[in-house]
Amino acid sequence: MRIPRIATLGATLALALCLGAVSLIAQAQSFQPVERQSLDRIVAVVNQHAIMESELAERVEMIRSQVAGQGQGLPPESVLREQVLESIIVEEIQLQMARNAGLSIDDTELNRQVRAIAESNGMTLEQFADALEADGLTMATVREEIRREMLLRELHQRQVGSSVNVSEREVERFIEQRGGGVSRDQARQMVFQQKAEEALDAWIQEIRAEAFVDNRLSNSR
Repeated sequence: MRIPRIATLGATLALALCLGAVSLIAQAQSFQPVERQSLDRIVAVVNQHAIMESELAERVEMIRSQVAGQGQGLPPESVLREQVLESIIVEEIQLQMARNAGLSIDDTELNRQVRAIAESNGMTLEQFADALEADGLTMATVREEIRREMLLRELHQRQVGSSVNVSEREVERFIEQRGGGVSRDQARQMVFQQKAEEALDAWIQEIRAEAFVDNRLSNSR
């Protein structure tokens, strides 16, 4: 079972973000310092960056609590931790590439996106902050998560989106396969989305294979 990216305020917020293939993972409420200190050990190294047990534990707990609320099952604990750690590793590789490319999201862009998310959920910024707090999150934490997702979207657009082209023949073939019922513009968008997702998956596999990764959960078995 693949573990889905978990979005703050559930699927509504994930859809509101419209951030492409990579959805928002919200950090769970921080552990107390004593708990964090006891958990902190390196579980993986990605190039020169260490991923800590505390970060993994927070994300696993967030997934566990939200999936449980949806009445869905989870794989065994060891499998869950491996899958979540792998998602963190892949994310870190991409963030390092974005930083090396000089990509950034300024506060004006970020503020606009946060406001759009709040409005798409029928909330003011104050109500949005209250809703996050009720979920055990802070606006500051979620802002940084949104900034990170926007940065990944920009990286994906640069690396993959601009290289995907859709021919008229591909559009016609798609319409034929669907037996009609869609406009050419809709068909073109659907074909583009499919090709972009395939290109993104292939690119992620490529950069994952090229990166130095020391997964200490796997190595400890």
